[in-house]
Amino acid sequence: MDTQQKDLSYFRLRLQELLNTSFPEKAHDEKFINQRLSWAANAYEGAFSSGNLVEQCNEIADYILFEGLHFSKFDTIFQIVCNEFDTRMADEELRPFALKMFPVCEPIFANYELTDDFAYGYEFDELYTELTGTIAIWIEENGLQ
Repeated sequence: MDTQQKDLSYFRLRLQELLNTSFPEKAHDEKFINQRLSWAANAYEGAFSSGNLVEQCNEIADYILFEGLHFSKFDTIFQIVCNEFDTRMADEELRPFALKMFPVCEPIFANYELTDDFAYGYEFDELYTELTGTIAIWIEENGLQ
């Protein structure tokens, strides 16, 4: 197996794990995934060819591989479901319910400028409250089906 293939499979595993866990809306976007894999592998190869240490090459590739994937809309919704509604359902129902709430809550995110460090800003509390209210209203209207 050539180095490029090995790099791509390594990057694919790492990226796919993050997408499956925190970005389910991107988990099956092959165009996005393949583009990121290619960019990360090329960046790694370029950094290595330039004489960088392997650790530095990995950092450069990771930066490109995970760019824009530090703040997760889904993780935010899942956090709210776990923190605010966990007494209403069993633990194994929390993630599936958060997945169900994702499309319901998606429009709310459009009101905010989401950056990688958004979760550490003052607007996060506002978003958290707005999402919590939206989920509570949805449960009131539809139940926990």
